[in-house]
Amino acid sequence: MPDTPIQTEPAAPAGAPPDIAAPDIAAIEAAAARAAGHVRHTPMLSAPLLDRIAGRPVFVKAECLQWTGSFKFRGAWSALSALPPAVRARGVLAYSSGNHAQGVALAAALHGVPAVIVMPADAPAVKAANTRAYGAEVVPYDRAGGENREAIGARIAAERGLTLVKPYDAPLVIAGQGTTGLEIAEQARAAGIARADVLVCCGGGGLAAGIALALAARAPGLRVRTAEPAGFDDTARSLAAGRPVANAAGAASICDAIVTPEPGAITFPVLSRLAGPGLAVTDDEALEAMALAWRHLKLVLEPGGAVALAAALFRGEALADGPVIATASGGNVDPAIFARALATLD
Repeated sequence: MPDTPIQTEPAAPAGAPPDIAAPDIAAIEAAAARAAGHVRHTPMLSAPLLDRIAGRPVFVKAECLQWTGSFKFRGAWSALSALPPAVRARGVLAYSSGNHAQGVALAAALHGVPAVIVMPADAPAVKAANTRAYGAEVVPYDRAGGENREAIGARIAAERGLTLVKPYDAPLVIAGQGTTGLEIAEQARAAGIARADVLVCCGGGGLAAGIALALAARAPGLRVRTAEPAGFDDTARSLAAGRPVANAAGAASICDAIVTPEPGAITFPVLSRLAGPGLAVTDDEALEAMALAWRHLKLVLEPGGAVALAAALFRGEALADGPVIATASGGNVDPAIFARALATLD
């Protein structure tokens, strides 16, 4: 019989606030040390014509150039590299619509251990294909039909003795995503930026929380603002309400990478403490931002990876004066969607 699955994170003590296990700056810096030589230090780019559209300087943190095409590799590498070798050797399991899947698949391959990914059957084809190409076993499930990915993952993990690597609501994963914030702090200093809104594409909030924690310690003049697709702006509405608020059933968006149902139990308290008001953009604005990123920065973005740039370009009235920094969090886009984006160009 296989051993009981190992938890990658300590449980919070009974009665403790839900962010008790959130990483601190030391954990983020430890993740950065483990990432050295394995995780790309991505550039922060700008273009005069984007500045003209936004009416302010816009800087884009190009995480679409990260290994596997998104920031998710940072959290996956952080989680796997912190596991005891004997535990890691048994293999890992993740559930994801694509970007976390690819990050875990590659991190597992580089560590020489098996990975099982529970993916929705309707996930973008490019993400499923890449996940298999990195060597992971993909187990599809019927998201539209109501199958529960957590239940499927728990069963497989118990049967095979695998370690679950959560997509966002896990301290080691958040710490890995927080290394993005360390780089933003360094790059902002080099660019002479002392104060700015930092717009972060947000699903469950792992990237936003990690960046917020890093900036609070290393660049307190930079404030995180979450960016989400309209209809899936649960974090923005939760921040406004002061409590977690779920998205309405039946909502739809092309931003598949960030359509989580509600904020994370660990990430939301961090964002409540450190982030400014959230922002939301339409799918059409995300598509236009994708086209503009291609035209002016030569970057390929997916819709969910473009919402922060869309907010920088089209929500200027809601931003602080001065420069803005936007994360371009992923570039794993199906050709048909990218063609739709490019069709928005004049």
